[in-house]
Amino acid sequence: MAGHSQFKNIMYRKGAQDKKRAKVFTKLIRELTTAARTGLPDPNANPRLRAAILAARQANMPKDTVERAIKRGSGGEAGEAYEEVRYEGYGPGGVAVIVEALTDNRNRTASEIRAAFTKAAGALGETNSVSFLFDHVGEIVYPAATASADDMLEAAIDVGADDVVSDDERHVVISAPDDLNTVRDALEQRFGAAESARLVWRAKTAAQVDEDTAASLFKLLDTLEDSDDVQNVYANFEVAEEVMARLSA
Repeated sequence: MAGHSQFKNIMYRKGAQDKKRAKVFTKLIRELTTAARTGLPDPNANPRLRAAILAARQANMPKDTVERAIKRGSGGEAGEAYEEVRYEGYGPGGVAVIVEALTDNRNRTASEIRAAFTKAAGALGETNSVSFLFDHVGEIVYPAATASADDMLEAAIDVGADDVVSDDERHVVISAPDDLNTVRDALEQRFGAAESARLVWRAKTAAQVDEDTAASLFKLLDTLEDSDDVQNVYANFEVAEEVMARLSA
């Protein structure tokens, strides 16, 4: 039975409050459309769509916008078909980076991402060139106030989860990819709706980076996140709190 993980979830992701609403909505609409297209348009029968709708609600997306995206994906309206693509490479300091994208033009997206890596003195690699440094897992997030760390760990392990990482803000429940929906449904019966539930890439180990490397790395990650095609960016690094304070000043 796993207890608290040695490493926190290493994922760099700008929050919605740091982006323009239009850019956030663009990414969410693509995910809603793709989720509806690849499964049933009913969120109760389509876990991916259910997660996408939850994310849209948290971003305060209007209900009619959500419904139009689902209708478009399920064939009710004409629209682009987005392809899921994963890119992998190394950024400044040799930090491993995984980029997940939804695109209607692979050539355009690959060109943009390669240019971002090159400008940052990094290198875009082949598929699976860095993914061995990560575990692909299910991640279910609850606010810290939902339960104590011990109660959440016990409940999660009882329903088939592998681990729980808790801090002052949240509980992150980790599961095998195939168990994500089962674990989420069981936890929601006890604790109510999760804050989020999705598949993520979780770094096996994290490299501490210095201030100069962190500054260059953040520029790369910002550039990647600013692309409408990019849905998620993951990297295996950690930055000391005092360094983060200086960079944020």
